[in-house]
Amino acid sequence: MSGSLFRSEEMSLCQIFLQSEAAYACISQLGELGLVQFKDLNPDVNAFQRKFVSEILRCDEMERRLRYIEKELKKEELKIPDTDENPTAPAPKEMIDLEATFEKIESELREVNTNAEALKRNFLELSELKEVLKKTQVFFQEHGQHNIIGDAQHALGQGEDTQTGNIQLGFVAGVIPRERMPAFERMLWFACRGNVFLRYEEIPQVLEDPVTGDGIHKSVFIIFFQGDQLKSRVRKICEGFKATLYPCPENPQERNEMLNGVSTRLEDLKTVLNQTKDHRNRVLVGVQKEITAWIIKVKKIKAIYHTLNMCNFDLSHNSLIAECWCPVMALEDVQRGLKHGTELSGSTVPCILHRMDTKETPPTYFITNKFTVVFQDIVDAYGIATYQEVNPALYTIISFPFLFAVMFGDVGHGTIMFLFGLCLVLMEKKLISMKVKDEIALTFINGRYIILMMGAFSMYTGLIYNDIFSKSLNLFGSSWYPYYKNTTFEVQKSFVLDPGTMYDTEKGPYPLGLDPIWQPATNKITFTNSFKMKLSVILGISQMTLGVLLSLVNHVYFKRTLEALVEFVPSLLFLLCLFGYLVGLVFYKWFLFNQKCTQCAPSLLIHFINMFLMKYQPVTEIPGTNTTTFECIKYDKDLEKLPCSSQTVFFDNQQMIQTILLVTGVLMAPIMLCVKPFVLRSKHNAKERDLEKRKQGLGAVSERALISQEEMPDNSVNHKDVDVEVEGHAVHDKPEDEVEFEFGEVFIHQAIHTIEFCLGCISHTASYLRLWALSLAHAQLSEVLWTMLLRLSLKMDIPYGGSVIIFFVFGAFACITIAVLLVMEGLSAFLHTLRLHWVEFNSKFYSGQGYGFIPFSFKSLMEPTLDD
Repeated sequence: MSGSLFRSEEMSLCQIFLQSEAAYACISQLGELGLVQFKDLNPDVNAFQRKFVSEILRCDEMERRLRYIEKELKKEELKIPDTDENPTAPAPKEMIDLEATFEKIESELREVNTNAEALKRNFLELSELKEVLKKTQVFFQEHGQHNIIGDAQHALGQGEDTQTGNIQLGFVAGVIPRERMPAFERMLWFACRGNVFLRYEEIPQVLEDPVTGDGIHKSVFIIFFQGDQLKSRVRKICEGFKATLYPCPENPQERNEMLNGVSTRLEDLKTVLNQTKDHRNRVLVGVQKEITAWIIKVKKIKAIYHTLNMCNFDLSHNSLIAECWCPVMALEDVQRGLKHGTELSGSTVPCILHRMDTKETPPTYFITNKFTVVFQDIVDAYGIATYQEVNPALYTIISFPFLFAVMFGDVGHGTIMFLFGLCLVLMEKKLISMKVKDEIALTFINGRYIILMMGAFSMYTGLIYNDIFSKSLNLFGSSWYPYYKNTTFEVQKSFVLDPGTMYDTEKGPYPLGLDPIWQPATNKITFTNSFKMKLSVILGISQMTLGVLLSLVNHVYFKRTLEALVEFVPSLLFLLCLFGYLVGLVFYKWFLFNQKCTQCAPSLLIHFINMFLMKYQPVTEIPGTNTTTFECIKYDKDLEKLPCSSQTVFFDNQQMIQTILLVTGVLMAPIMLCVKPFVLRSKHNAKERDLEKRKQGLGAVSERALISQEEMPDNSVNHKDVDVEVEGHAVHDKPEDEVEFEFGEVFIHQAIHTIEFCLGCISHTASYLRLWALSLAHAQLSEVLWTMLLRLSLKMDIPYGGSVIIFFVFGAFACITIAVLLVMEGLSAFLHTLRLHWVEFNSKFYSGQGYGFIPFSFKSLMEPTLDD
């Protein structure tokens, strides 16, 4: 479907009558089309009081179960396949099957997870018990049981003459998290006053937490003590530190038997755990292929029922009534969709689409493609276009990258940006299929075409500036002498270019852009500043003039004759008489004054100021000739002695022309301010007088008509609601939709508009000087980077080591170029270009007070978001 980007699509408010049995299928077809924006006909009804709330709650429950299944898939690191499959919305009867399927899968997974968790917990306990038995057995074998008791006796303060066989020492063994071991040891020492004997060793293998599956590190400990009191105290401390105690027989033979039994049980548990894991994987693999389609189906079902809740219900005809906005050019497609939905539902009664007459403002809808959508988004960020007004996006496609390039002009930097954008464009299918969720990466991917165009335009303006990484290209040979021979500058530290003595007029100017001789010249900044400043003013006033002309297009289209006469015409005259004249002076000076007549070349800024001050320096004749000073280009003798300056008038009738232009421009302000409010007031007063005359002329006839109605024997008419008609004319007070006229409010609004425009022309013209300022900053940063970094390394005369130094310096040069000159400077130029379009350009014609067309579309539901 094609459309115009100049104006938004023509929209129509439609009423759709849907039979109850066909409503679901018809809404589904409209969702597939994505061409209809439904209105909520039940805005005051609570969401839980609508007809299909139970179906939506069922969809919520299905979404919850799908989220649980998706979470389990991610836990097992099973990738959910990205597919372009777009299943149709299932019939309402299929919801029961989907619910049963989801419930079965969820219950099965929960049961498997519960069993697996119990098995893992049992496996962990047996693993810990095995480590306790092994470490205890090794401990007793290495040191000997009698030796251990002797050490414990010594630690507990028993006498050496006491026979070891009569000492009754008890011990407990268990495991504790490794990180708690130091605190556990200190607590045992202080709480038991040193009357315990502790030995511990770390378990080498990492154990698995049965709930989270994370790895945990634990240590085995054995504690010797004497007496039941210490035994109770030790157990309480172990309980406080969440240490797990395990039974450990004192007899080595019993420990071996217990260890063998635990090992056998562990092997059996491993087999059961593997079988459980395999069963869980089989369930998840079977779900993996279907979950994407299930998610899409549930989203579509929920969206359909949400839309049905926005309809009214006609119980007498068993039908639903919906209202929607639809592009006029898509009405036939909508009709076909409704017909197809009726056929799918098996209904014999067709759905009816009826166009309605309304005074509501329709939504704004522009048909965009992957190239134009980014420019439309830039405009929409300022404000959605009012219905059917001129769309700035059409002009932004060219003006945005061009103004950016004026500030960013460099062949080298533009080439890098162009290649980056070109790579994004060539890889767009792959990048889109990756469904990138990073916000910064998405910004670059979505703006790939504007990056491409900004790079291409920057290459063009770089050729005009003759600037490539702060260097110039000599493609056609310079027209200056004697400091330029063939392709090499003469060795000289500095020189100043003088157009009067050093420019070759026979050869003519450099064919494309600036002459490369300006790059090493001392007065380069003076020349480029003058050139770029004038260029900024010309571009700015040209774009503002285009904006004012586009306002006429809006006035003509909406038949606003008064605004066209008293707003557009004065605005255009004000802009052109003052600032358009300034542009004319720039071109006049460029064409009239050459290198031989620099003494009398006018200072345009001073002349523009003197125009408002009504101050002029008169023309004088050159002594001994009949030539005036503004004809100095025709006079070749004694140019240095001419009696003229930069403030002398430089063309015939300059004072009269400037006075007429100034008076005309100044008079436009009161015309913009006063004419429209008083014309509207006059029209309103005339309308009020006409209404009053009609009331007086028809008053008597109306009174007789009312009396005759009162005399009717069986009068069932409500007299308060009757409009009396006489000869086809009704007596009304005021139309219901008529806005009451307030002269003060209209006058204040017009005063704000006038002040904003007049002051805006001044401030906006100055604002366009940012084109010059950022271009200068970019060029100087590039030159500083070259001079202070790469140039120094190239001048080093170091045998063998110089190449190594250049290698690393070039890496730094490349990184700083990308980070500072491309990213930071590019972002700065982008933001300034954005401001020039939003404020300086759009304010001349664009109101941006509309609201967007948001169609009911399944495609928008399937688009990934950053929250997914």
